Amino acid sequence: MPKNSKVVKRELDDEVIESVKDLLSNEDSSDDAFKKSELMVDDQEEKDVDVEEGSDVEDERPAWNSKLQYILAQVGFSVGLGNVWRFPYLCQKNGGGAYLVPYLILLLIIGIPLFFLELAVGQRIRRGSIGVWNYISPKLGGIGFASCVVCFFVALYYNVIIGWSLFYFSQSFQHPLPWDQCPLVKNTSHTFVEPECEKSSATTYYWYREALNISSSLSESGGLNWKMTICLLAAWVMVCLAMIKGIQSSGKIMYFSSLFPYVVLLCFLIRGLLLNGSVDGIRHMFTPKLEIMLEPKVWREAATQVFFALGLGFGGVIAFSSYNKRDNNCHFDAVLVSFINFFTSVLATLVVFAVLGFKANIINEKCVIQNSEKILKLLKIGNLSQDMIPHHINFSSITAEDYNLVYDIIQKVKEEEFDSLGLKSCQIEDELNKAVQGTGLAFIAFTEAMTHFPASPFWSVMFFLMLVNLGLGSMFGTIEGIITPIVDTFKVRKEILTVICCLVAFFIGLIFVQRSGNYFVTMFDDYSATLPLLIVVILENIAVTRIYGIDKFMEDLKDMLGFSPSQYYYYMWKYVSPLVLLCLLVASIVQMGLSPPGYSAWIEDTAMEEFHSYPTWGMIVCISLMVLAILPVPIVFMVRRCNLIDDSSGSLASVSYKRGRIIKEPVNLEGDNTSLIHGKSPSEVPSPNFGKNIYRKQTGSPTLDTAPNGRYGIGYLMADMPDMPESDL
Repeated sequence: MPKNSKVVKRELDDEVIESVKDLLSNEDSSDDAFKKSELMVDDQEEKDVDVEEGSDVEDERPAWNSKLQYILAQVGFSVGLGNVWRFPYLCQKNGGGAYLVPYLILLLIIGIPLFFLELAVGQRIRRGSIGVWNYISPKLGGIGFASCVVCFFVALYYNVIIGWSLFYFSQSFQHPLPWDQCPLVKNTSHTFVEPECEKSSATTYYWYREALNISSSLSESGGLNWKMTICLLAAWVMVCLAMIKGIQSSGKIMYFSSLFPYVVLLCFLIRGLLLNGSVDGIRHMFTPKLEIMLEPKVWREAATQVFFALGLGFGGVIAFSSYNKRDNNCHFDAVLVSFINFFTSVLATLVVFAVLGFKANIINEKCVIQNSEKILKLLKIGNLSQDMIPHHINFSSITAEDYNLVYDIIQKVKEEEFDSLGLKSCQIEDELNKAVQGTGLAFIAFTEAMTHFPASPFWSVMFFLMLVNLGLGSMFGTIEGIITPIVDTFKVRKEILTVICCLVAFFIGLIFVQRSGNYFVTMFDDYSATLPLLIVVILENIAVTRIYGIDKFMEDLKDMLGFSPSQYYYYMWKYVSPLVLLCLLVASIVQMGLSPPGYSAWIEDTAMEEFHSYPTWGMIVCISLMVLAILPVPIVFMVRRCNLIDDSSGSLASVSYKRGRIIKEPVNLEGDNTSLIHGKSPSEVPSPNFGKNIYRKQTGSPTLDTAPNGRYGIGYLMADMPDMPESDL
């Protein structure tokens, strides 16, 4: 320390807790040599800048160009394919409009509070998922690794769906659309319709045979589907190019990928409302079935949808928020993004059922025509009497209402022999009650409806371009949940890591573009994420509320936001959300145990789906996916608990001191009371004990040991003070 510095001596039993900033305030500004000195830690792991509020040091961590860009990134990540093809199905299946009640309740109980928690933690600590939970407690570092593993598993098959969408997008630039009619097969004698297509439908045949060229079982790989392999490669190239510069590159793409789906959904809604039967679909959708709402299964599925719709536990939310300023109002962001997600789901549901109502109306009209012809034949051969038919009925232009009137009369008069007549009721509700979700909705039901649109190629191009953008927005967040924590922890170059990650994922993803690849997509979707993510989020909640301390966390939020968050969050985080999550975990395990593990295989001869149980090796893969995803949690805990790796406390911090400025905070040490979100003043924080020495190197001066005191683990520099005993400091 320079000779003209003032030193305050205290009693021998007093602790020195003055920080580096306090030390600098006593330095003589004319001591240029000291200002050019450099302070280093032996084991420097972190290089990002993590500066206290009010410091004049610029943060080296990348940042969003604007608040809008950040919101669009979070919306793009949370709003994905599930909003379009999962939420409408759940809404229809679980009571129509009544399903919105449990969904909204659970959104308020677990959705917004846990989303707010991840945003707040990521924003203040400014690290990815691994660094965040290491900061709270090194023993919980496995939570971040588990999130990365789940993100990787999900990215593997999610990008395959983008590849499927790219294939359909590329095939939409032709009229008529290739899935509009069944193909004809020619032989030497005559031409006939493809039998597999005739037994199913044109869109079903195109999906299973032309697009996937699917095999009849999981065990029958059938080799690579080269069309889908090229599409998968294109999808990974798009993701790699968008992510290679981190948020600097992906953030700009968000303006298009996040906003374009809303343009398409609004266009589809307007067009759909002008179609015949669309109102029937929307009315059917939102007619509440209150009795179904009381079933436990409805609440379980609503909770699961809330959980996955917001992307909780993936690490993408934490990664995106880590690039924010510390004083950003993340509470507002949490509420805004959550409700944008909800209203997007409702908008997509309106679109889906307007279009499905139109499709059901067309199918119902065909049903009426076919069955009217049957009635005319029965009248001619004398099986039915003309006296049954009301005089105003004209079979050449019969309406659905008139047909149903005739149907009811025949059913009452010919009650005993009615079944042998082979007549169908032709109710539009029966068609709408056929619940479809996932690929069945996007690539079969919706594509079939679009073939009846005027200018159908245009709407097909728009629809599949929307699916590509929805998928890319979610993929950006998923990949960010892998890249950011690894870059923060291991200090590798983001560009190199992104390219390696995408290459590895592409080559592993080749299993999904075999002829049996669709069955592997189903397997990964069912088993790789559900249980591991629930466990991860439960541990996140426990880490903040129990290990770190909910009271301290609330104080930190007050300091960061500038106001005290509602006590509602206190009770949700501490009591309600963990309990609901535990119930959801138990219910998911029970449901998984009760449901026979298997998949729906497409049988070419019958042109129908058939349920198959997983073979033994398939069950091993399913169990391995769940175990591998959650395995990092106990491994890291045991390694840290038993000190299996030599990791002294000094290596947990990384401090750089250059030109008299602090440009690094230490990672929180276990047992250190340093505040997680709120940087306490130096006088409030006890001093961590570092196992390694810290040195100041200065030209012309010897390297000197320092006392292991001070908030930053730096303590007082002992230069030029050989006569002062350490105890005096």
